[in-house]
Amino acid sequence: MALASEVVLDGFTLTLEDVERVALDLSVRVRLSDEAAERMVASRKFIEELVETGEPVYGVTTGFGRLADVAVAPDEREALQRNLVRSHASGVGSAMDRASVRALMLLRANALARGNSGCRVLVVEQLLQLLNAGIHPRVPEFGSVGASGDLAPLAHVALGLLGEGLAEYSGDEQSVEIAMATEGIAPLTLGSKEGLALINGTQATTGLGLLALKAAERAVEVTEVAGAMSLEALLGTPEPFRKEIHEARPHKGQGISASRLRTLLVDSEIRASHQEDDPRVQDAYSLRCMPQVHGAAREAFGYVRGILEVEANSATDNPLVFPSVEVVVSGGNFHAQIVAQALDLLTIAVTDLAAISERRIERMLNPDLSIGLPAFLAKRPGVESGFMIAQVTAVDLLSELRILAHPASVDSVTTSANQEDHVSMGLGAARKAKRAVGLLEQVLATELMCAAQGIDYRRPLMGGRGVEIAHQRIRTVVSELEHDRSLGPDLDALTNLVRYGDLSRITEEMAG
Repeated sequence: MALASEVVLDGFTLTLEDVERVALDLSVRVRLSDEAAERMVASRKFIEELVETGEPVYGVTTGFGRLADVAVAPDEREALQRNLVRSHASGVGSAMDRASVRALMLLRANALARGNSGCRVLVVEQLLQLLNAGIHPRVPEFGSVGASGDLAPLAHVALGLLGEGLAEYSGDEQSVEIAMATEGIAPLTLGSKEGLALINGTQATTGLGLLALKAAERAVEVTEVAGAMSLEALLGTPEPFRKEIHEARPHKGQGISASRLRTLLVDSEIRASHQEDDPRVQDAYSLRCMPQVHGAAREAFGYVRGILEVEANSATDNPLVFPSVEVVVSGGNFHAQIVAQALDLLTIAVTDLAAISERRIERMLNPDLSIGLPAFLAKRPGVESGFMIAQVTAVDLLSELRILAHPASVDSVTTSANQEDHVSMGLGAARKAKRAVGLLEQVLATELMCAAQGIDYRRPLMGGRGVEIAHQRIRTVVSELEHDRSLGPDLDALTNLVRYGDLSRITEEMAG
């Protein structure tokens, strides 16, 4: 059995949790399984036999893309692969963060481990050597249209295997050649098809998207916490979360959200204080419809998870090698349309979570929409502005999210002399999704800050048990607003609590 600190690649069983763990934790070791190595050996043997016969094979004995009809002489095939990597390492922009690059490297190694790519075991072992040594080739964030694979991002990683380019190593950016020499790793010399196998695939799109999804799954749990706290601050009713309502419309995500809210609000003194004489027949939608809106995001995230779980264990280069039926065939598994559409959906769902959160913030700050709360939750409204500009900031974040919610996957632009005449823009969808989740975390930080203050105004009454756990954790990083102060540091601290803290696990903890 693999150790907890080890991930074994076989091309079929890599989980999203494995990828995130390797991406975030440099101490996790990764190795290739024996079964995967055997499949790779068989695949490579078949490629070498084809090369010996002189049969035309795309990217092996021919050029690439529009140049697929150009034959390449045997003595130029090594140069063909090397030149492919060098020419395609043409991305621009800021470097991807370490976690994204590590996810990309791991996913590419796992795709090759399926044994459909025709490369040597040595190629995957070299990739894992860099990963285990903490050598992360510099990968610019722009340069892929998500069809014919994430060519430029993957080429920058492949360039690192050759000992060329820059890498992040021990916290510094330096020559990858020097970093490899420090770790005793020799540069790789590519054989037939190996350059193509390294750069043809969806792993940049999948890697960024996977990390965004994992963060979004945590954020939706925090959304329930923030919503429950806002409900308490606004003297709302938990009746719309009754189990019977959600069994009458049994969408799974909706039911989970309602259950989370019921758990967080159990034993609320605040609710008991106004249960008998509440003049309102029903709450506004941003409170009453939390299970329906949060639950819709859960359903979307579930769909995205299913797509990414398949993609993380797929062969996505071209051509693919099938030794059992003695064929090397060109196809289109590199086309990231299904991932791009899923990640566009992820961004849309994330945006709507932020939208309903911002509406709850407005209700807490607007004295015309709340009962007994001072304007902007200030101690001395008028003399002090309280959280007025925090809501303005949340609106700015929401506006940015709505721009990001425009789908990238419908924005195909022809490339490669009309050979690649429909592309997915998958990496664009992944970049947007990753940024969108970060913006949601900041909106949620704003709601948590306001809701905690609103609950302070309800003292000495206590909120639900889960609400009080959350309130206590918030107050460990942000104090009650007694007088006006700059809220930027508070929002940064709460964003970190949303992103890295344990607010997402409160209902799980309450269940034991």
